[in-house]
Amino acid sequence: MNKYHDLQILEAASILLFLFQAVRTLFSVLFGVIYDGVFEGPIGPWLIISNLLVIGALLVPALLVGRVSARGLGYLAALAALSRLGLSINDPTVRYWGALLILAAAGPYLGGLLRLARSAAAPALFLALSVDQLLRGLGDTYDLGMRAWWLAVQIPWTLVLLGGVRLPRRVAGEARQARLGWAGGLALGALLFLVASLLALPNGMARWSAVDYAVVAPLNLALTLAFLSPRLRERAVLWLRDGLLAPAIATIALAGGLMAGYFLTGAAALLGLLLAQMAAYAVALGILVGDIDGRGRVGPGLSAGLVFFLLLNFFNAFAFTYPYTLPAMRGMGWAVYLAAALAMGAGLRKRAYKTPAADVRLAVPLYGYTLLAMAALIFQVWPRSAQPLAAEGGPLRFASYNIHYGYDELWHYNLEEMAGTIARNGVDVIAMQEVDTGRLTSYGVDNAYYLARRLGMNVAYLPTVEHLTGIALLYKGPARPVEGRLITSLQEQTGIVGVKLEVGAGVIHSFGIWLGLSDEDTERQIAEALEFIGDRTPATFGGDFNARDDSPVAQVIRAAGFEDPFRILGMVPAPPTSPAIEPRRRIDYVWLKELRAVGAWVDDSLASDHRMVVVEVERP
Repeated sequence: MNKYHDLQILEAASILLFLFQAVRTLFSVLFGVIYDGVFEGPIGPWLIISNLLVIGALLVPALLVGRVSARGLGYLAALAALSRLGLSINDPTVRYWGALLILAAAGPYLGGLLRLARSAAAPALFLALSVDQLLRGLGDTYDLGMRAWWLAVQIPWTLVLLGGVRLPRRVAGEARQARLGWAGGLALGALLFLVASLLALPNGMARWSAVDYAVVAPLNLALTLAFLSPRLRERAVLWLRDGLLAPAIATIALAGGLMAGYFLTGAAALLGLLLAQMAAYAVALGILVGDIDGRGRVGPGLSAGLVFFLLLNFFNAFAFTYPYTLPAMRGMGWAVYLAAALAMGAGLRKRAYKTPAADVRLAVPLYGYTLLAMAALIFQVWPRSAQPLAAEGGPLRFASYNIHYGYDELWHYNLEEMAGTIARNGVDVIAMQEVDTGRLTSYGVDNAYYLARRLGMNVAYLPTVEHLTGIALLYKGPARPVEGRLITSLQEQTGIVGVKLEVGAGVIHSFGIWLGLSDEDTERQIAEALEFIGDRTPATFGGDFNARDDSPVAQVIRAAGFEDPFRILGMVPAPPTSPAIEPRRRIDYVWLKELRAVGAWVDDSLASDHRMVVVEVERP
């Protein structure tokens, strides 16, 4: 086996890993640009320019792939590696340009790889996916590579890739005439969408299926690592070539598994998603390794696929933001995933299979890596006991925090700072709003899981939009059953979530909520929420109510027996909570019922776009 070919696979895996990280970064930064344009206004030229630049980067393969030489792959890898340094700097502008340059370099690199060294593409893909899953798993879903300290790792990694510019490269002569075609390109774009947004995102699969992440993450990684086996890849391609109706079966398994994951729950949903993951990997092999159909050049087909990937992500984003973009996309996330599955199947059916997968073996200790990766991930995700509630007889602290999907007001990703804010205030129970648990527009991170692991707390999470956005309660003490329900929503779907906490010989019922904006029927929403709470006391009721303390919403809450601790303690007017920078409005509360407040404050942290409210109460 040619050792230089093995090094080329490692280089390709690095560039594909950087591509996955760049994709999450670009969509996260663009989310902030679009959000500000829609909600803050006005829509400025940068919103349009930034999106056009992304489209331009996606079209680069159509222009360059046919001209990329073996040595050119090294130069493209060097550009991607240098640009990757910017992703570990927590500044949206730096990250945008770094991710854009990676996209512009990685696209033609992938196309050149398919044209010149096609046998390296599949092992590089699965190696990149496994490392990506490992980095996110070891970071409690928050990619270690996005932290500032990662530069100490990324700089030598980049230097190694720069040294590979002059790496002797194995090029298959027959691959110089490689064709991909429109169907194959669209299938690759659909694959990138599926793995980036769900099938290689175990926290997303866990939230879709409502199965513990500690179970899903090792299974997800194990399937990915299995496809590093040359024998498994060869058998998969032979099955696609010779199996009766194999392409149709693979497509049905992919689409059916996704629909089971979306519409079912529990073990059935998880089995469907794992089936979809396995089918997607098999289809990817059929496209990357199978013989070429001769219907089109690699460059244009790949660019078409990347643009298709962009469109799939935009429509998936519309399913989350339907009240402010396309109302018809409400509850239609499944349709986007079904379209991606069918696009992958269409690309597969148009391939011709004459030879099995190339038996490419990495010179690195592959089995050692596999065992080490699985052991490290299992150790990291192993369930941990939460911290106990405050010492017997001492006061308890309840809080409410709108975490803005993990961002501050200037769109720095600030989950670590938010965790520090909560810990510094000694909070025992916290209601959180605008909680993402695996969206591509918030770096694919599970906000609730990350913060709970960081703080030693349990999570009560209620998904409200497309399984991956909702509200949460984090609390200390033993795990308790989650109570929750969706409430009528004209705009963005929301709900109420609660837990019954054991406090010594007594209990406290703690609830969290997020109410809609000014064009929502918030009076009906609060009436439904209070009906859900009923006569359970003593109780706390925290959240972003999007209402002032003299509003009809606040009046209804008081009429239900809840009290404002700031008013009880004589702090009138209470400190404002929104926005975090120079706050002007008080819209975040922790209401109390049959509990005595002994302290209340608004923390001055700017980690989110709201400030956190903290209330200290005597034990019942």
